[in-house]
Amino acid sequence: MKRFSNLFLVSLLSGATTLGAYKLLFDYDGYFSNDKKTITTLASDNYTKKVGLSSDVLDFTEAADKTIHTVVHVKNVSHQKISDPMLEFFYGYRGGQSQEQVGTGSGVIISEDGYIVTNNHVIKDASEIEITLNNKKSYKAKLVGTDSKMDIALLKIDADEKLPYTTFANSDNVKVGEWVLAVGNPYNLTSTVTAGIVSAKARNLGTDGIQSFIQTDAAVNPGNSGGALVNTRGDLIGINTMITSMTGSYVGYSFAVPSNIARKIIEDIMEYGNVQRGILGVEGGELNAMASKELGVKQTEGFYINNVRKNTGADKAGLKKGDIIVKIDNQNIATFADLSGYINTKRPNDKVNVSIIRDNDTKTVPVTLSKNEFFSAEFKGIELENISPTDKKKFRVDYGVKIKSINNENLSQYADELKGNIILSIDNVKIKDIESASKLLNSKDEDQSVRIEMINKNGEIIRIII
Repeated sequence: MKRFSNLFLVSLLSGATTLGAYKLLFDYDGYFSNDKKTITTLASDNYTKKVGLSSDVLDFTEAADKTIHTVVHVKNVSHQKISDPMLEFFYGYRGGQSQEQVGTGSGVIISEDGYIVTNNHVIKDASEIEITLNNKKSYKAKLVGTDSKMDIALLKIDADEKLPYTTFANSDNVKVGEWVLAVGNPYNLTSTVTAGIVSAKARNLGTDGIQSFIQTDAAVNPGNSGGALVNTRGDLIGINTMITSMTGSYVGYSFAVPSNIARKIIEDIMEYGNVQRGILGVEGGELNAMASKELGVKQTEGFYINNVRKNTGADKAGLKKGDIIVKIDNQNIATFADLSGYINTKRPNDKVNVSIIRDNDTKTVPVTLSKNEFFSAEFKGIELENISPTDKKKFRVDYGVKIKSINNENLSQYADELKGNIILSIDNVKIKDIESASKLLNSKDEDQSVRIEMINKNGEIIRIII
């Protein structure tokens, strides 16, 4: 009887084990089940990692529905005179026919009373701007302000109803690999949605202005410029701005101005009428293996300070040549794009905590940001400063730097002729402001000649080599 009981117990345990194994491996949601909705990777005996592929994880419908009604079509109408060179040559005819040109793009409603953000290049030189909502209603738009350097423009429409709008997210919290949606309204076809992931953050494309893009593989074509890049909750993390392509069409890469930068620009335009730029007051470059070897430093990531501008926040805080910036507030600084991207979200007189490595020791220094317009650059005894709004109007330019003074003995006899002139380019590189001038001139040796193109006080274009 005892032997029979033992056999019965063994049989019962064997059956339970078999049933449990079947449920685990083959039943619904088992490892070998046809209904299995996630792939499980056995990383080790102790850890498992689930890669979400279920329809719930990839459901973008809520974010898309939340966003498409906030993205608008932007129509830019401009007029350009078309002249006849033959008539001008033979008869001195200076007339010409006015030809209408139409450009299109997208924009994002950011308030219920009709404020809309788009790209500056979408509405550049517009004599008339028309906005078409996703419900096909159209309105004339007023240009509130622009920032050509960051390619952002703010528009305003007076609608007869409260408008749906997109809320800003913190773009610093965006993670590489995160799912995103690119929403645009190209060619007045109503809003279109594409999906992708964040491919990179703080991407520096070497442009004169923005140097800290969010890169995504969501399909973005030219008509989508100014549209929204949103997360899976439908919150705005960027304004789609550009693609890199030999053909002008999408080839796998697109870029967006981070929402933190766009938001700061918009708030500045609404509050001050222009963009308030704060600067640290340091010059230098990002570290890598080669640069670190040349400089004789161990650190291979961070921003190496090569020069500190006098009377700036960095100078007053005691930063000096040879310091390596590795962190500002809670933002790690590995590249120049990290540095410029974070500073572009700040204003003059904002305080930031700068973590530096000096003599192999890490220390944190509080720095009050300075105003960019107050500072100048000097090269070969020529002191340069940013041009004022008055200068822009007088010389009919929207970029360049002004010659403030001449301290070069070889140029002293020409000082009166050169002072006040506006430098447009150096060695055929367009000079937008003091920052771009400093960046270029720092790469030149003092004994290296440079070719300068400028406008003199009479409005004439002149070129000199110094």
